[in-house]
Amino acid sequence: MLWPYVTPGIPDDLFERLPGIPMSKREVRLLLISHLRLQADSVVWDIGAGTGTIAVETGLLCPKGRIIAVERDEEVASLIRRNCDRFELDNVEVIEGSAPECLENLPQPPHRVCIEGGRPIKAILQEVWRYLPPHGRVVATASNLENLYALSEGFAELQVRNIEVVQSAVNRLETRGLSQTFAAVNPIFILSGEKLD
Repeated sequence: MLWPYVTPGIPDDLFERLPGIPMSKREVRLLLISHLRLQADSVVWDIGAGTGTIAVETGLLCPKGRIIAVERDEEVASLIRRNCDRFELDNVEVIEGSAPECLENLPQPPHRVCIEGGRPIKAILQEVWRYLPPHGRVVATASNLENLYALSEGFAELQVRNIEVVQSAVNRLETRGLSQTFAAVNPIFILSGEKLD
């Protein structure tokens, strides 16, 4: 078994990757997953799933649950499937489609939603909200100011409750030449909150 542990935080190099396709770094994934507040049987929508790291980690953490990974690019969707196969997951379903249009066709409403990308990110958030049940949680990431603003505005308009916003600041030890130095992992904003009655 490639990752025989119950703890999240799979090393980045255990995932197959494609050039130019974003991947949530391990330390950022740990933060993001903690904000999802998963249960063993959670249904998770992972929108803009990219390399599939969140889908894999949540699939392992929710053995009785179902993970639906949405990715618009066919080649990237195949990458997610390959990564799920590497970790022997059978509870992750990869849907090829563009959000928010494809969300109405997803097989099951979510308990938790992770929005990792998508160009109309505010529109995706608003559409996701329609399917989220009371006490459902949404976690969204922003790597630029435009998306941070759009998500903040969307959270306010939707009256998301118990909002938390965290910015990651992670440095990793790297060897450069003969010396070891700390290199920054790109910072990212993680916004999370709940849908209450």
